[in-house]
Amino acid sequence: MRVALGVSYRGGGYNGWQSQPGGRTVQDALEKGLSTFAAQPIRTLCAGRTDTGVHGINQVVHFDTEVEREPFSWVRGVNRYLPPDIAIQWSRFPGDTFHARNSARGRRYAYLLLESAVRPAIESGQCGWIFRPLDQAALEAAADRLIGEHDFSSFRSSECQAASPVKTLREIKVQRRGVYWRFEFEANAFLHHMVRNLMGCLLAAGTGTRSPDWVSEVLAARDRKVAAPTFSPDGLYFLGPTYDAAFDIPQHVAALDWLP
Repeated sequence: MRVALGVSYRGGGYNGWQSQPGGRTVQDALEKGLSTFAAQPIRTLCAGRTDTGVHGINQVVHFDTEVEREPFSWVRGVNRYLPPDIAIQWSRFPGDTFHARNSARGRRYAYLLLESAVRPAIESGQCGWIFRPLDQAALEAAADRLIGEHDFSSFRSSECQAASPVKTLREIKVQRRGVYWRFEFEANAFLHHMVRNLMGCLLAAGTGTRSPDWVSEVLAARDRKVAAPTFSPDGLYFLGPTYDAAFDIPQHVAALDWLP
């Protein structure tokens, strides 16, 4: 039986998603809990790996097992064996053709940002921080220049293992509520560090350090060296993948409206 799970987690205490020898990762903790509950080894495959410090709202994983449990048991039963900052939100039996990564039609991220003269304390680790005032019109103008199918080499980590730098960025939403900003990104797929590198360039335009047209120049250069530095992972949330409706995979399990 193929089982799909939706997992949420705070990434601050982990060395990213992917299991590492001797490393503290979200995948390590999840598989330990699953294996304890099922009384047999279980290995998972996720929709999208996240880096150290990056949070997950609806990370989707799948695995195959001969263990038969009701859907609610895979949620409540496994959560007993997970640390407080990781929790399964739902479970489904989507069929053998479902693949957490390959079946995804798109992926979404959100970045939460505090605009303040003073660094965050209570929100530390949960949002990014910028001390310069931001201009929403400039942010949106810069974001518009990134929409579409492009070679995103300028926003790609040197460690990226993607076969191609060409991705389709479908939407960037920019919203403000008080001193907090929310940026939402949707694409068919993302490169390693792509969202954090996009954030660095957007904020350069939003603060007036660079013009929105500069973002177009960065994109056209296809050279990471010309872009802004990679922004902090603290405010980055993987909202999750999207799938065909036939798989019955929840796409909104915790409305990341505004945090804190």
